[in-house]
Formats: sequence, C-alpha cells, structure tokens
Amino acid sequence: MNSAGAGAGVARSIGRGHLSHLPQRPPVTLAFHDLTYSVRVGTGSKIILRGIHGEFRSGQLTAILGPSGAGKSTLLNVLAGYRVEGAGGHVYTNGEQRDLRQFRKLSRYIMQEDLLQPYITVREAMLIAADLKIGVGITAQEKLVVVEEILQLLMLSKAKDTTAEKLSGGEKKRLSVALELLNNPPIIFLDEPTTGLDEVASSMCVSLLKRVARGGRTVVCSVHTPSARLFAHFDHVYVVADGRCAYHGAAAGVVPFLHCLHLSCPTTHNPADFIIDVSSGEYGSHVNKMVAAIENGRSQKWRDYEVPDSSQELELEQLNSSGVETCKALKHGSTAWQQFRILLRRMMLQTVRNRRHLLLRMSLHVFLGLIIGLLFSDMGYDASKTVFNYNFFYVCLIAMMYMPMMPPLSTFPREVHLIKREYFNRWYGLKAYYAAHITCRTLATTVFSLIFLAFVYPITSQPMELPRILMYTAICVAVAWISESIGIAIASTLNVVNSVFLGPVLCVPLMLLAVYGYGMGDQPLPIIWEVMRSCSYLRYGMEGLVAAIYSERKEDLVCPEYADYCMYKSIVNFLRVMGMSGVSFWFDFGVLVVVLLLMNFLGYYLLRQRLSPNYAYRSIKIIGNYVKTKMSMSHQ
Repeated sequence: MNSAGAGAGVARSIGRGHLSHLPQRPPVTLAFHDLTYSVRVGTGSKIILRGIHGEFRSGQLTAILGPSGAGKSTLLNVLAGYRVEGAGGHVYTNGEQRDLRQFRKLSRYIMQEDLLQPYITVREAMLIAADLKIGVGITAQEKLVVVEEILQLLMLSKAKDTTAEKLSGGEKKRLSVALELLNNPPIIFLDEPTTGLDEVASSMCVSLLKRVARGGRTVVCSVHTPSARLFAHFDHVYVVADGRCAYHGAAAGVVPFLHCLHLSCPTTHNPADFIIDVSSGEYGSHVNKMVAAIENGRSQKWRDYEVPDSSQELELEQLNSSGVETCKALKHGSTAWQQFRILLRRMMLQTVRNRRHLLLRMSLHVFLGLIIGLLFSDMGYDASKTVFNYNFFYVCLIAMMYMPMMPPLSTFPREVHLIKREYFNRWYGLKAYYAAHITCRTLATTVFSLIFLAFVYPITSQPMELPRILMYTAICVAVAWISESIGIAIASTLNVVNSVFLGPVLCVPLMLLAVYGYGMGDQPLPIIWEVMRSCSYLRYGMEGLVAAIYSERKEDLVCPEYADYCMYKSIVNFLRVMGMSGVSFWFDFGVLVVVLLLMNFLGYYLLRQRLSPNYAYRSIKIIGNYVKTKMSMSHQ
C-alpha cells in the first residue's frame, strides 16, 4: 500500500517535471535592462542588441523569436554568459545584480548541435555524467534511480541501451537535455532545440521542455519559425527585430497585441509566422511601432495576458515555500582525481568501441612496418650499408611523426566543440579532461608504435641486445608522443581543414633541419643554422637512435664478401664523419622529454584560451582580425 502510494507520488512528480531524487533548487527569475551587444567590424563596430529589456520567469517555457539575423542567438548567448566581450547593460537574478561567474555555475546551456559521444549508450552517458556532476554524494544505486527518473521524464527509457550514433534527431536532442538535468539546474538555455527535427519530434521536444519548466525551472530557447502547434506550447514569447524587442509577453497575447497596432493576423495564419513576417518588414515598416508599443521590452502589459492555471500556481508556490536549497552555485560533484578517472574510462570506451578506426590504424602501422622493414632489410649489421641504415633511422622517425600526428588533426577539432559545451556547463575541470585525454591517446599511440617497431626492428637486423632495443624504442615512442602533442596543440586552435593543412606543412622544415649538417664531419655550422636545427625535435631523435644502436659498440660491423671495401666498418669512423662523435642517448632523450612537456603545456594553454581567452589572447586575435581586414581591403 505504502510502496504503491510512493510509486504514484514519483509518477506524479515526473509528470509535473519534478526530479524527486535530486536536490531541489529554488526558482530563479531572470531579468535584463538596457542590454546591448556589439562586435568589431574592421575599424568600426556593428550593434547587434540595442538596449533591450525583458524578464524570463521560473516555471515557464520562453521562446525567443525573430527574423534571421535579428539577434536571437546573440541574446541567448549573452544571457547565458557565453558571450561577454562587447556586451553591456544589467542582468538580474531574483532581483539581484547577476554575478556572472556564479551564474555560469548555476545555469546550463544546451547548444544547437547535438554533441554526444557516438559509441556510448544512453544509459552509460547518463551514468558517466551523473558520476561527474553528482559525484560520491549518493550511492551507485541512487544514481541509477536518478538516471531512470530523468530518462522516464524525457521518454528515453526505451532507447537507454542504444548508442548515441544510432539515436534519432529528437532522441539526441532529448539526451542533450537529460544530461544537463542531472544536477537539476534552475536555469536552462537552449539554442534552436527544434532545428533539424520533423513536426512530430519538434512537438514532443517542446512539450517535454514545458514539463521540465513546470518543475520550477526557467527554460529559455531560441526557435526558428515554429509551427502553430509548436507555438501553442510556449508560455512566454520574446520577439527580437533588428536588435530590439518587438514583443514581450504571453504567447496567447501575440494576436491581440498586433491587433492593437492595426495588424490583423488572418484566421488561418500561424501567429508565429505572422509576427516574424511583420518584424522582418514584409507588411511594411511596423517595427518601430511594435518596439514603441512594448517599450523595447519594458512594458509588462502583455506579460500576464493569460493567468496561469491554479495547478501551476500551486505548484510554483509549493516550490517557493518548500525546503529547497538556497540559490547557490552548482559545484563540481567530483574531485579532480575522480574526474580524471571517469573521463579516462569514457575515452577508453570510445576508443575501444571505434573498431573501424582501430583496425585502420593497426593496419597502417603493420603495412608501413612491413614496407619499411623490407626496404631496409638486413642492413643493421652490414658495414657496406651503414649509410642506408642511417637513412632507415630517418624514415623510422618520419613514420613516428606522421602516423601519431594525423588522427588528432582530423578528429580533435570536433572534440573541442564537445569540450566547450561540457566545460561551460561545469561538468569537469579542464586540467582533469586534458590529463585524461593525453593519457588515453598516449596509451593508444604507444601500442601502435610498438606494433610498428616489432616489424621494422628485427627485419632490418638491428642488434638484438635488450638495452639497445629499449633505447631505440624509447626514442621512437617519445617522438611519437611529441608529434601527437603537436597535433593536439594545432587542433586545439584551428578547424579540421586548417589543422590538416598546417600539420603536414609544419613537419617539412622539422624534417629538413633534423639532418642538416650531418656528414660534414666536425666542421662547425654558422650559428644561425645551429640554432635553427636545434629547434627540430627530430634532430634529437636522430642522434638518440644513432646513440642507441652505435654508441659504446666495441666490435666492428660485418663487411660482406661481395663488398670490395667497407668505409664505415668502424663505428668510430662513421660517427666522426657524420659529426656525431659526442652524441649521448640520455642527453637526447632528456631533451625529447622536455619538448614533450612543453608541447603538452602548449596544447593545454591553447585549449584553455579557446574556451576562455584571457586579455592578451583576445588582443592578439583582435589585431589579427584587423590586419586581415586591412589586407582584404587592399586587394579590393
């Protein structure tokens, strides 16, 4: 009897949008006054938002409408704190001046693109997010109950064992919402949640968002031309036209508002389409009248055009009076170490389940290992082919540079967009993510590098002495790690096209400088070239490989009977001619370790600046855009 009553209570709470097993947050009303936003264009600036006003209340689903380019997404980004530079005005939460730093921790922003881990199931994605957001505060069983409750609320229970790549567009959108509901944020922003969905999926998505809002949350979304059926779901509508507020009030008040301005919406016409058409100037110049009538968002006349039903009022009243937590910032539910472990587990799952990519990389390493090994077959001990063996070292390093560098150049730029969403929504700290990412990639790169070396080393008849094998492997793996770190650093800043272009091009001078000056004996190089070739980490890789195979080698190489003369039978003579008499394995390996640390730090720094740029980084970007504008103007 009691369990049945409890089950019914949970069902009712889910129907109303409550999450009974999560900490309840107090309702938050978001208001803004004289909000402006401008962007730099060449030597001047362009105004996007023009001193608009408004208020978004808790327990209501708000739609931001307007013609293309009117400023819908900009308004959403500014309110969410996603865009700060160029914004002005005042934003208030529950009547108090907003603290942006705390507000970002309090709210959640769901972007237009559904950025999900493709090879992880819905249940796994939710449990991983629960571990990150809720942490060790509750048991694993309680987390499972929370996850099931949210999946039931958003009608994802039937798809919980489906991987994200196989979900429909509507299911992906609902999963994006579900992931952000795990710590029950009081404010949720969504950028065009219905884009790319059909009418049925869009209606279901908006209907579920309304249920989420009924749980006492402030839900704000930008919508592009909603249908009449979709429009009817919204409690509150905010129309933007040319950066100004053209309407601010109840959805049911749109037609009466336009009627007061002598603009009659045809009976068969969609009110949303009609007000957007009027705002875009298709029915004449009425925008100024609309802005004046609504006082650019100050007027509250149409805000309560339809009084909410008594059940909604009672529900919000109960939320306001219940013993919920105070409105404080939502902190990370897990420590940095826990975040590292959770993220590493997620990344390993992604890597292992992406079998096509694993098979492709493994096949490539085996193929190149066989080809390179056969090209330089049996040259390791042959004194007549010492120079060819030296070339083998060089080819081996080039393979260790390109093969690890290319995967992050082509995949990490998309990963950055996912990091943006999760980092902005306070899933984890960037240090924990980057450490997990480097660890996961390093493990994969190490395995593939060992597979490659397992073929080339014995086939080319290099000395089968354990110390030399370990030293050779250490240099090759270190070069592979550095190359991968360079790829991550490039991909942290640029998109896929530019990353894939810049990476290989950047490798060319590194390859040329790596062997410049070798073969000239002890003849000193000009200081500028000495400095330049010291900038190539491949140089230290070459010296390290030569030291690994030839240093402290007492016996001479074997001169075959068919060779008339073996110039480099003596290793000492070869090292003297190549200018490598004083090479030290440990020095070169130490330099590679330092370069690896620097490249990892550079990648982390560039990624952090991509997510939250500091003043110096923004200044450099502004100067770069200014120079680009000037150059484009000079060519016109």
